[in-house]
Amino acid sequence: MQASHSHYDNTTAIRTDLGAIFVSLELSRATWLVTSLSPGGGERMSKHTVQGGDVGELLSRFAYLQEKVRCRIGRVVPIITIQEAGLDGFWIHRVLQEHGVESHIVDAASIAASRRGRRAKTDRIDGETLVRALLAFKRGEPRVCAMIRVPSPQEEDRRRICRERRVLIAERVEHVNRIKGLLFAQGIGGYQPLRKDRRMRLDELRTGDGRALPLHLKAQIVRELDRLELLLDHIAVVERERDLLVNAAAENTTITRPAAMLCAIKGVGAEIAAVLWTEGLSRHFDNRRQVAAYAGLAPTPWQSGTIDREQGVSKAGNPRLRTTMIQLAWLWLRNQPSSALSEWFFHRVQSNGGRHKKSTIVALARKLLVALWKYVKFGMVIDGAAMKAA
Repeated sequence: MQASHSHYDNTTAIRTDLGAIFVSLELSRATWLVTSLSPGGGERMSKHTVQGGDVGELLSRFAYLQEKVRCRIGRVVPIITIQEAGLDGFWIHRVLQEHGVESHIVDAASIAASRRGRRAKTDRIDGETLVRALLAFKRGEPRVCAMIRVPSPQEEDRRRICRERRVLIAERVEHVNRIKGLLFAQGIGGYQPLRKDRRMRLDELRTGDGRALPLHLKAQIVRELDRLELLLDHIAVVERERDLLVNAAAENTTITRPAAMLCAIKGVGAEIAAVLWTEGLSRHFDNRRQVAAYAGLAPTPWQSGTIDREQGVSKAGNPRLRTTMIQLAWLWLRNQPSSALSEWFFHRVQSNGGRHKKSTIVALARKLLVALWKYVKFGMVIDGAAMKAA
């Protein structure tokens, strides 16, 4: 027993024979926690803090780790880093790659965590967890974590148009609702702030008890209208940029762009085509399962023993793409009633006695997304789909 115990103490629980220094970065605005595991150092992880945003200090730390390992084992080994996807974006990843560092960005939700009701969580613990996940990933363990495919700067910049428009639309809804709420408190209904004669009609409004609008209330609504009109101008500018993006894709004769192909389908407008292109279909997918999973439309089974039930879609993918596909699925039924997908939906709902429309529309969105992916990648026209007149 004594010999067995001694053998266990000399066995390294974490394999570090891949010939590299494994580093995890826990990023925040104030500090960056660098957790590293070096060859020849056993399973003890070193931790060092650098000032947030100081890339020079981070690279100096990497050089120090490499020199320390060189003195220990007699050769220089590369550095492999991992960080969680977050608010820092991808600029750190690109800087590290420019300096010859192998960098990976992981989806934090894909890393297995303890199922205890209350578990310890600190940056130090998270840093060690990331290093272990990186080790397992480099060993080739399947599904240990999900590494993110980093978009190019051009791909990342293209997505700004549709995302900015979504933000502006949300702000427009807030201002419209605020104006309507202020007027409703005075007994006034039916006022539409988005109409072109909004300022003229504002002068004609009377409260529920027959009075003119109070002075300060009217001044507040006028300022709200000023902000609303500014938003409307910004939305118009963004939509013109979006249309230019789609038209440029249509005029490209050397490389067929997905946005131009999508706009040719009846019921698919410029906004939906741009979102589908920039958020999903411009990426590379190996199969239809990856397409559905990226949009968060993949099913989530729950099976244990004799228990076998479905929990619905995972919602673990791109929320903008998923929302757009749900909207497009409803529009598809209206504009493409003779297509095979629409007939499948109507038959499915009818067989259930007219129930489960919401769950069935999600299934239709998944099938439609896969069909659109096949259409833009392989040129497979959707069965029964009508195209716009040339």
